[in-house]
Amino acid sequence: MRLNAKTGLLLMIILPAIGFAQFRKYSNEFLNIGAGARGLAMGNAQVASVSDATAGYWNPAGLVGVKDHPNLNLMHAEYFAGIAKYDYAALAIPINDNKRTIGVSVLRFAVDDIPNTLYLVEPDGSINYNNIKTFSSADWAFLLSFAQNVKVTENKRISFGANAKVIYRKVGSFATAWGFGLDAGIQMHGKRGHFGIVARDLTTTFNAWSFKFTEKEKEVLYLTNNEIPVKSTELTAPRVVIGGGYNFRLGKSVNLMAEANLDITFDGKRNTVFSSDPVSVDPHLGLEASIKEVFFVRGGITNFQKALADGDTTNQKKVWIYQPSVGAGFKIKNVMLDYAFTNLANQSNPLYTHIFSLRINLIKKEND
Repeated sequence: MRLNAKTGLLLMIILPAIGFAQFRKYSNEFLNIGAGARGLAMGNAQVASVSDATAGYWNPAGLVGVKDHPNLNLMHAEYFAGIAKYDYAALAIPINDNKRTIGVSVLRFAVDDIPNTLYLVEPDGSINYNNIKTFSSADWAFLLSFAQNVKVTENKRISFGANAKVIYRKVGSFATAWGFGLDAGIQMHGKRGHFGIVARDLTTTFNAWSFKFTEKEKEVLYLTNNEIPVKSTELTAPRVVIGGGYNFRLGKSVNLMAEANLDITFDGKRNTVFSSDPVSVDPHLGLEASIKEVFFVRGGITNFQKALADGDTTNQKKVWIYQPSVGAGFKIKNVMLDYAFTNLANQSNPLYTHIFSLRINLIKKEND
């Protein structure tokens, strides 16, 4: 039996998980996409300033910013002309007279309707398109969050937060994985300045993979010289994100908030501004202008990388490139609609995506 070229799509999804108890540089990468159009528009610079339900994703310590009423966040995005879908929902509930906040977040990143071409080629070498079936590859994450104020004064607030996260990944009927990890963060707010730090995958997040193939599928993999996996464990190394922000008043109606984050990874050399083995540092810059706390304009820069220069036929010259983003928000009473326009490909033919998210304060109606 010959190896059909499209069979590689299935193998590319399954085979990277093969291996026993080793760190993967880009393990659980769907958890690094972002959450909420505000954060995406600001270049993912959020750990110091986030104060709504999306803090469960960015920095759980920021959940204490949700006061008096539960806060609900919803987001849907489609990447690469709808091939990949990303959904996010988060709910934060203040308790104990706003001293503590609990939250829950759900993320799903999936590619649906993937053709399974394992049986495309018949034993006699003929092609039978009726043998093509489809499957989905979906990554799920469930975050349970807790945050509490540590110190509150007139001009200072210090808070602490933590996440327990459960990860579920499924590739059709072929492979499933369960994982568990912990995050922890701190936020400090002054009169104008903000500081935040979060440690993600603090205890090393793991994914325990199991595989299931029919005898016929095993035969196809064997005849095409592919390894037949049984089980494996994939480890995600910790990372630390440090951020600082500052508020500038521009007249009576306009407030300008700037924030910078440093994303520090410990899983090997990456293509970032500061790159070494094993530590790499990736900066994020964000800006938000608020007009009477009703209309918001945002911008950000992230994902600094060195890439081959366009037009260099020798493939020797490298230049710095980066990912810009812009966005806006509009607030009406207890509802806010946020928008982000961000570049996902970051190359000579960038793919830009329109992202909308909804934030709602769930205020109960008072009885007359």
